Amino acid sequence: MDRKPHSKSLRTGRSCEPNRCYVVTSVTHRRQPLLSDLHLSRTIIRAMQEEERRGHARTLAYVIMPDHLHWMLELGEGASLSRTVGTVKSVAAHRHGDVLWQDGFHDHAIRREESMVQVARYIIANPLRARLVQRIGDYPFWDAIWL
Repeated sequence: MDRKPHSKSLRTGRSCEPNRCYVVTSVTHRRQPLLSDLHLSRTIIRAMQEEERRGHARTLAYVIMPDHLHWMLELGEGASLSRTVGTVKSVAAHRHGDVLWQDGFHDHAIRREESMVQVARYIIANPLRARLVQRIGDYPFWDAIWL
């Protein structure tokens, strides 16, 4: 089994706040470029949209890279960050039919002094920095409420 010994303790002692904005990063199993698949990426997008419909998370920006997901969200009232991210990952893993994600995820609570638009632009520019495209408009798996 490839589990890291501390993967279950990544969020131990951490709390999440409703109406707070977070950037979540989740990586595919062994960093395989599994998210290049159109149907799988669309499944992730639909799962994020469903979490929004349920009031668990308002998506502010995201980019689905071949081997990881960056999701900027505002956590809903009474929602759990771990449960919300876990639901999106679970829906995608079910669609994939095999191990899709590494355990856990990284999250960053956006501080008041940080510019939400700047954070979103940084997230969205990932395909450019990775040289997957020359123009962000040519990359299919991203969105932001400001752009």
